[in-house]
Amino acid sequence: MRTYKMTISYEGSRYQGWQRQATTDNTIQHILEWTLGRMVGYRVQVDGSGRTDSGVHARGQVASVTLSKLYDVEDLKDALNRSLPEDIRIIRVELARNGFHARKSAKGKKYEYYIDCREKPDVFSRRYCYHYPEQLDIEAMRDAAEYLIGVKDFSSFTDNKDTKDTVRRIYSIKVVRAGEKIRITYYGSGFLYHMVRILTGTLIEVGDGKRDSEEIPELIEAHDRSQAGFLAPARGLFLRKVYY
Repeated sequence: MRTYKMTISYEGSRYQGWQRQATTDNTIQHILEWTLGRMVGYRVQVDGSGRTDSGVHARGQVASVTLSKLYDVEDLKDALNRSLPEDIRIIRVELARNGFHARKSAKGKKYEYYIDCREKPDVFSRRYCYHYPEQLDIEAMRDAAEYLIGVKDFSSFTDNKDTKDTVRRIYSIKVVRAGEKIRITYYGSGFLYHMVRILTGTLIEVGDGKRDSEEIPELIEAHDRSQAGFLAPARGLFLRKVYY
């Protein structure tokens, strides 16, 4: 048995997220497992580094799979790409050490969120940005982001009420303006369900003057989802990279 590490890019608009579901076959995980299983002739389990929501995209999702024999990694990559839909692409296949698991072995993740602040959404990127037609205060957003850095209980920033371990470490948050678009980059040890999108909604509210950056410590201490910002739409979010 050999373990393979796959780096995957996908445009998530028409999929119901990463994780396989009993009610639909339209997930990235199911399509990968079905495609690879048909190639090797038996059922396989593809494990991702984490779950991306319905509509979320990935530039560098990582998955692991154990196969019964040794394959040439370039041949395996090419064969998969010939069979997968055009909005899912295998960027790289590597032979991994025994015991490697895409989720359990991960040390950190980087996400990017894109916001379009022009009056009308850009015709070419409208499916990959959140259109928010207001001039946001970048410096205020950066000030607010500083309060989120470090090891903290982020229970105010998740929609999963059943999660018991809500402590995560954020290493950095960068807010960058390029013309009328804004990119927020999050780098952390891991993220809770909807955490990046709720953090983004909160920072947008700060940038729009609807809340002060100094409120962030109170939001963290509240441990109350209703106190944090809105859930930013999925279409602006990309899983950029997974670190091992």
